[in-house]
Amino acid sequence: MDWNSTIKGFKSYLKLERSLSKNSIDAYIHDIDKLQQYFIYIKKHTSPIEVSTKDIKEFLVWINELGMTPSSQARVLSGIKAFYKYLILEDLIKTDPSSVIETPKLGRKLPDTLSFKEISLLLDTIDVSSPEGMRNKAMLETLYACGLRVSELVNLKISSIFFDIDFIKVTGKGDKERFVPMGSSAKKFIKIYKEQVRVHVPINKGEEDILFLNRRGQRLSRVMVFNIIKSLALKAGIRKSISPHTFRHSFATHLVEGGADLRAVQEMLGHESITTTEIYTHLDRSYLKETIVSFHPRSKRKISKT
Repeated sequence: MDWNSTIKGFKSYLKLERSLSKNSIDAYIHDIDKLQQYFIYIKKHTSPIEVSTKDIKEFLVWINELGMTPSSQARVLSGIKAFYKYLILEDLIKTDPSSVIETPKLGRKLPDTLSFKEISLLLDTIDVSSPEGMRNKAMLETLYACGLRVSELVNLKISSIFFDIDFIKVTGKGDKERFVPMGSSAKKFIKIYKEQVRVHVPINKGEEDILFLNRRGQRLSRVMVFNIIKSLALKAGIRKSISPHTFRHSFATHLVEGGADLRAVQEMLGHESITTTEIYTHLDRSYLKETIVSFHPRSKRKISKT
């Protein structure tokens, strides 16, 4: 069995049986493509069902030497393990060559976050006098107010916005839906954009229900959102390395620092496991120190007698 037909079957399995989103499926296929490229590179004619544990270990050494980060290596190995689990299920192989290879234990890296002051500075930098500026204002207010993934933002539908109850319905990973509070500022600018800017955009067929559109009436790409944020950060004088995901992380961090319940944050972020949410809820050391000093019975500040 060749690589192309096996990968095609794997793709159908991920879509139909595991109900994964297009982005997740693409990531898995990309991981298997890397493995196939490795065999092409070393000029070894090996079919997917002939791959050995030794082959996979040597592949992992190869991607490490190419400079791939440990976290990326772990992700690729996860994709390979899923691929061989599929081959076992389909009875195409009897032994899984990836089963004895352990995923490296990684320290969880905390993503960059922006302070509320930096978020406000970046949002205030947007020139709302232009149609694109008003769209960007509404878009980034929504990104921060709702803690959306960039894919959720660019695919946000008008029919999923409920102005009467101040909620939006978000379609997340695996097409799972959740409701997230909109926030007054996001609601205000979404309304302005929708009623005063979007109505003048010639909308492409199939994009009628998509909220945020480019000048050609198409939904924005994730890369475009990334570039908009990069440009605004530069203009605002923010030197941190930020992306659309920075807004999501800042949203969660600010909620927790404000006293929000971790389970509520998990629900709003759309995480299946509370463990996943924990990386978004780090608190800076000064905040932790202040909490300990203020509330721990053995650490409370002494009150001077007058």
